[in-house]
Amino acid sequence: MTTSTAGLNAALTPLRFLERSATVHPERIACIDGPRRITFAAFRQDAVTLARALRRNGLRDGERVGMLASNSYEALLAQFAVPLAGGVLVAINTRLAPAEVRYICDHAGIRTLFGEQDLILASRRTLDSADLVETYVLIPNGDGTQPQPKHPDSGTVTTMDAYLAGGEWRDGDGDDKDPDASFPFTVADENAAIAINYTSGTTGRPKGVVYTHRGAYLAALGLSVTYSFTLDTVYLWTLPMFHCSGWCSGWASMATSSTQIALRAVRGPEIWRLIDEESVSFLCGAPAVLNTIVGAEEAHQVTGISIATAGAPPAPTTIAACENLGLDIVHVYGLTETYGPIVSCAAQPDWAALSVEDRATLKARQGLAIVTSEEVRVVEQVDRHADPDTVLVDVPADGETMGEVVMRGNLVMKEYFHNPDATAEAFIGGWFHSGDLAVQHPDGYIQILDRAKDVVISGGENISTIEVEQAIISHPAIADVAVIGVPDEKWGEKLRAYVVLAPETDATAEVEGSVVDHCRSLIAGYKVPRDYRIIEELPRTSTGKVRKNVLRDEAVQGE
Repeated sequence: MTTSTAGLNAALTPLRFLERSATVHPERIACIDGPRRITFAAFRQDAVTLARALRRNGLRDGERVGMLASNSYEALLAQFAVPLAGGVLVAINTRLAPAEVRYICDHAGIRTLFGEQDLILASRRTLDSADLVETYVLIPNGDGTQPQPKHPDSGTVTTMDAYLAGGEWRDGDGDDKDPDASFPFTVADENAAIAINYTSGTTGRPKGVVYTHRGAYLAALGLSVTYSFTLDTVYLWTLPMFHCSGWCSGWASMATSSTQIALRAVRGPEIWRLIDEESVSFLCGAPAVLNTIVGAEEAHQVTGISIATAGAPPAPTTIAACENLGLDIVHVYGLTETYGPIVSCAAQPDWAALSVEDRATLKARQGLAIVTSEEVRVVEQVDRHADPDTVLVDVPADGETMGEVVMRGNLVMKEYFHNPDATAEAFIGGWFHSGDLAVQHPDGYIQILDRAKDVVISGGENISTIEVEQAIISHPAIADVAVIGVPDEKWGEKLRAYVVLAPETDATAEVEGSVVDHCRSLIAGYKVPRDYRIIEELPRTSTGKVRKNVLRDEAVQGE
């Protein structure tokens, strides 16, 4: 006799988080955006209303919908409403140039673009010239009011209210459908796309990274465990929602019915106001965000606040400043291709007895894979054009032997959208290759040393620019630093440091000499730069990563 298992395994999707939160905690606050306070019940109803409007206006299953907006209730709502309607959300970096926005809209095939009025206007002429987007939907202003379309030819520009009310009901395939039909918070295929997030494109055209319902669900649960989210957590959106689906934090917060606060601009005074008035308990951001917080005049002692940070490890002085205020730093690591954080530096109980400097050194490590991820390995480097079935070999866990970080499993992207060659190149030996070089310590914790492309080979020696940057930034005269390699006749490459001086520090030979001496006390002499360029600000991506390709281009042009 055969026992049927039909119905035992439901497809995973983060849409269920919203349905549950609205059922269990209907009157609790789900989102705060300026003067607006939205309950979970209202959030659910808004998601259904927007999903219905999308279908009424012709959305097809699997069709991509664009969002060009800073952190807002509507940007968060779209993470649920678009997939609820059967679509795929493409959240676009608000700092991109119009030509870059056009490329993404073209590549993703976006016909409907939601966004803030000023951002839409900035890109519309470029988009219209290519006859790409058919409908622009202006989301409410920061105060909750509806914008008034400014473009004289406003036939394809509408407000959110008008969009929700208009359109003839169609199911996207030409068949009439009941406008009062319910939207089940389920999916038929958990491996279907829920979002496409584009890479920063620092080495070429941006690639569209496909997230699935299953991956988003498991990433959200993994992060809610990693961050210890609870019903009482208040999450402040200092991280852009467009970045890796906001590191899946919106879905993670919804899983625990936590309150989320949309912050449209990262400014110290506003962050501290919200910390005090709304009892913020968790936020994410690059080290630059940490500096904004601790450097604000409003900064003061707090308790019960954690900050997840990624990218370059925070300087020990930054970690010390955070700890002195009572802020707990959680160092995470991940990529667009891994739904954001896939590794977390879990603090050990005995770290509390260490000095701030020693604790900062340990917290600078990337750590171990989060609970819903498979193993993250450090392996000997292989050529990107190697046989896809190449057997990967782990480097010794000695904290010294450098290899490439590879990962696979639940929290790795499905594919690069419409780019099978790049997808195949990224997966060698059955593992996704990050391009990040790291060591693995005896305790299993991994520590990123550099991007493969950022390692400088000088006189035959491999030099980690991250190691050099950490030495330089620990000098009190330095506020920010980026190290690159530039051509050198004698050594092949030499190190060049671009530095931002600390306030009230003058650029003198004595300061440069002091930095050199300081670094020589921390790292080998051949790793210490002799070429320093003082600049006002380092070029960074919207998420805080230094754009070293820009510095390299400037260095080449200056030779």
